[in-house]
Parts: sequence; structure tokens; C-alpha cells
Amino acid sequence: MSAHIGHTSSVVLRDPAWLRWPLLTVALLFVGLFLVLPLVAVFTYAIERGAGVYIASLVDEDARAAIRLTLLVTAIAVPANTVFGVAAAWLITRFTFRGKNLLLSLIDLPFAVSPVIAGLIFVLLFGAQGWLGPWLSAHDIKIIFAVPGIVLATTFVTFPFVARELIPLMQAQGADQEQAALTLGAGGWSMFWRVVLPKIGWGLAYGVILCNARAIGEFGAVSVVSGHIRGLTNTMPLHVEILYNEYHRTAAFAVASLLALLALATLVLKQLFAWRMRRSIPDFDTTA
Repeated sequence: MSAHIGHTSSVVLRDPAWLRWPLLTVALLFVGLFLVLPLVAVFTYAIERGAGVYIASLVDEDARAAIRLTLLVTAIAVPANTVFGVAAAWLITRFTFRGKNLLLSLIDLPFAVSPVIAGLIFVLLFGAQGWLGPWLSAHDIKIIFAVPGIVLATTFVTFPFVARELIPLMQAQGADQEQAALTLGAGGWSMFWRVVLPKIGWGLAYGVILCNARAIGEFGAVSVVSGHIRGLTNTMPLHVEILYNEYHRTAAFAVASLLALLALATLVLKQLFAWRMRRSIPDFDTTA
């Protein structure tokens, strides 16, 4: 019977050429038209007026302010989401409690809600006419149209990434080694650092990379809460939009090319960690 099953599987996997080649052609055309061609266009327009103009566009004061703000927001949002993701994955995979399904649904909420709606929620909460607006104004605390609002919006739209990578990984690994460590007298922190963290290290790094990529490129939620104040609350994506709307095409594509380079670097790291995770856990799916 096993020989028959193996023969059947090989036949199923060997698709006819008349089906395989058209599908491959359509896939390559789609990738070329919607992914490769836009990237080529970005870099082409970025350097169309020469390297001097390209570099000047990146060292412009407003561009540098946008880069600094993007890095600052990412440096706050990603570590916060990393701590939350590890804690949420630990709680969900190692404990049984009422409301677990609700917690899972809440973790997925940013995937279901438009980033623009998320930004509007923060405006309704912390804006001048929002629920907490009068109290914040009385205490001279500014969240909307300031850096704290951008951090909150970015953290909201990125917080599922680490948790959603760790939850299936920790479920696949089980808790046998952790229970053995506790039985042998290891404390909670010692067990976490010496047993849990080495097991989830590659998955954690994978989730952090995805979270970092989304934080750098976030536009919708940040656009609503930033106020588009040049040099103060513009992140790199917002700066690109302003430059393009003002017909500074070369400068816009220069900053966009920097974002594209960051995206490509993230993609390379993502594939590296996915390959490493597949080697560590052959049955673990990293295609999500």
C-alpha cells in the first residue's frame, strides 16, 4: 500500500506541462508588473538627475528629521511589541483561562481594522475635542499631532506580528522541556532565559523583523494623528507624500528609494530567518 501511495503522490505532484508553464508565466508576469517594475521605477526616478541631487535630497533638513522620527518611533514601538508578543504567546500557549479566544481575537484586531480607522480612534480619544482632550489640554500634555500619538498609532498597527509568530511556534514545541527544567529546580526566570528563549529565538527574531518593517512603512494611522508638521511629525512615508504633492518628484523618489532599500533588506533577513526556522523545526510553516 505504501508503494501505491508514493506512486500516487508522485503522479499528483507532476503537473502536465500545458498547465505548469502557463501558470508559471502568469505568476512571473504578475511579479514583474506589480513588484519588480515599480521598484525599478523608484530607483530610476530617484537618480534621474544625478547622484548629487539624490544625496542632497536625503541630507535635506526635513528629510533628516523624517528619518530620525521614523527611527525613533520604530525604536519605541518594536521593543514594546516584542515584550507584549512574548508575554501574550506565553500566556496563550501555556495557560488555560476564560477569555483566551477573546484575547486571540483582540491580538488580530489591527489586521481587521483599517489603519486610518485606528488613527481616528486615537483622535477621538486624545484629540482636542476627544474624550480625554480637555484633561490633556489642562495638564499641557500633547498626544495628537505630536510624537506620542505617532508612537501609539504605530504600536497599535504592529503589535500582532511578534505574538502571531510565537504562538504557533510555542504550540508546536510543547512545554516538555520547560516542565523538566522546573522539575529539576529551575526558577521561573532561569527557565525562561535558558530553556524558552533559546527555543523561540529564531521565531522571535522573525516576528521582530516583520514588526520593524511595518513600523518603518506605516502610513495610514500615522497620517491621521501626525498633523503633517514638516520637520516635526512627518515620518519618511509622510515626507514622501508631501514632496510628491509639491511636485518635488526626484526628492520624493530619493526618500522612497531609501524606504525600498530598507524593505529589501528586511526581505532578505526575513528569508534568512525563515530558512533557519525551517531547519530548526521542519514542520513549522513560515509562509504566513
